[in-house]
Amino acid sequence: MPLSRLLILITGLVIILGMALWLVDSLQRLFWNLSYISPVLAGLLILLIIALFGLLIFAFLYYANLIRMPSRFTAKRIPPEVPKAKTEAAEKNLQALQQQVSQIQDEVTRQALLERSRSIEASLSRGDLQVVVFGTGSAGKTSMINALIGRIVGRVGAPMGTTDEGATYRLQLRGMERDILITDTPGILEAGMAGGDRGVRARQLAVDADLLLFVSDNDLRRSEFEALQSLAQIGKRSLLILNKIDLLTDTDRELILAQLRERVRDLVAPEDVIAICANPQSVILPDRSIVEPTAEIVPLLRRLAEVLRAEGEDLVADNILLQSQRLGNETRRLLDAQRLRKAEAIVDRFQWISAGVIAMTPLPVVDLLGTAAVNAQMVVELGRVYGCELNMERGRELALSLAKTLTSLGVIKGAVELLTTVMQFNIATIVTSRAIQGVSAAYLTRIAGRSFIEYFRHDQDWGDGGMTEVVQRQFQLSRKDEFVKSFVQQAIAKVVQPITSALRDEVPER
Repeated sequence: MPLSRLLILITGLVIILGMALWLVDSLQRLFWNLSYISPVLAGLLILLIIALFGLLIFAFLYYANLIRMPSRFTAKRIPPEVPKAKTEAAEKNLQALQQQVSQIQDEVTRQALLERSRSIEASLSRGDLQVVVFGTGSAGKTSMINALIGRIVGRVGAPMGTTDEGATYRLQLRGMERDILITDTPGILEAGMAGGDRGVRARQLAVDADLLLFVSDNDLRRSEFEALQSLAQIGKRSLLILNKIDLLTDTDRELILAQLRERVRDLVAPEDVIAICANPQSVILPDRSIVEPTAEIVPLLRRLAEVLRAEGEDLVADNILLQSQRLGNETRRLLDAQRLRKAEAIVDRFQWISAGVIAMTPLPVVDLLGTAAVNAQMVVELGRVYGCELNMERGRELALSLAKTLTSLGVIKGAVELLTTVMQFNIATIVTSRAIQGVSAAYLTRIAGRSFIEYFRHDQDWGDGGMTEVVQRQFQLSRKDEFVKSFVQQAIAKVVQPITSALRDEVPER
C-alpha cells in the first residue's frame, strides 16, 4: 500500500476514535437535557446522530477496501467488441466456408479445415491481441521479449506454450482492455532442412498475428525485406525494430535508421521504425570492473502501447477477417482441385466413348452431330460435379452449340489433319479412316469437355471472349507436342489396336 494512503488511514482511524469518545459523552448529556423537554425528540435526535456516525465509519472502511459493495452494484467489465461490419463479414465467410468444407471428400483434410474454422470462430470472442516477434535467429528476438517483459507495466503470465525456440507469454498493459499474447518465433533464414522447417513455422505464426514485431540488427537483407514485403502485402501491420544499437556508433545508427525508413517506406510508417538495445554488452572499466548497462527498450514499449491502444480493435478485426478469407480461399482451391479431378475423369471416359461410337459407325467425315447425344450426357455430368443440375435437353443445346463453334473455327479439320500426320508417323501400317475418325472424335470430345470445365468453373460463364476464345485456348493447349504424343499413345491402345484386331478377324481365312 502506498505510504500516503497508509498515513490517511491512520489519521482517519485516530479521528474516528476521538470523535467516538466525544460523541458518547455528548450524546449522554444531550439526551438527558432533551428528555426533560420531549423524550420522543431526544430519541429521534440520538438515532439520527448514530446513523450519520455509522455512515462515516462505512465510508472509511470502504475507502480502506476492508469491505466491498455487492456485485450487483459494481460496474461489469464489458468485453471489447470487434467492429461490427468486419465481424459480420467474417461470420458470413465462415458460414460459406463450412458449407464448402462439407463437400471436401478427404476426411483428414475436411477435419483439419473444420478445426481451423472453429479456431477462427473462437477468435471472434477470445479478447486477446496476438503480437508475434519475427526475424532472423541472430537478431535478438528473445532478448527483446525478455526486456519487454521486464518493463511491461502490469501482469506477466507464465509461458503458455513453446515453439522450437521460444514461448508465448500473456501480458497485461495498463489502459488495455484486452490481454496481449506475445510470441517468440523460430529464426528465419537458417541453413539446413530443420532450419527450413522452423522458418516455415515462423512465417505461419507471423501470418496469424494481429501485430508483427519484425526484428533486425542492421540494414535488411534481401531475404528479410522480401519476408516483410510478403507479410505487408497480405495486410499484416508491422513495427520494424533495429536491435543491438549499442554495437553502432551514433552516426552509423542514424544512417541505418534512415536507410531502413527509406527502404520500407511503402510497407512501414517512419514512426514505426524503432531503434532499441535489448541486451547491451557489458563494459569493462579501466579499473577492470564490469558495468552492466540497462536495456534501451522504452521507445519500443511506448510505440507498442500507442499502437495497441489506438488500433487494437481494428487489428483484431482485420486479422479475423483476413484469416477467414484465407481459409475460404484455401478451401475453394481444394474443392476446385477435387472437382477438377472428377471432371477430367468424366472427360477422359467420354472421349473414348465418342471414339467407340464413331469407330463402330464410320461416316464420310467426323460427324460431331452424330456424337451430340454422347457429349450432351458429358455436359450434364460435368454440370453436376460443379453443382449445376442440367436436363438432357439443355445439355444437348450446349453440346450442339459448341460443336458448331468447333466447325466454324476449323478445329475439326485441323484436328483430323494433325492426328492423321502424327498417327501415320507413329504406326508402321496405314491407319484406316475408321481409326482416324474414332481418334479424332475422342480428341474433339476432349477439347469440348475441357471447354465446358472452364464454363462451369466460372459459374456458367464463358468470359469476355465468349465460347470462341475458350475453345481456341483449349485447342492450342491440345496441340502441344507432349500432349499429342501422350494422347496418340493412348489412342493406339484404346482405338487403333482394337479396330485393327476387328478387321483382321473379319478377313476370311484361305
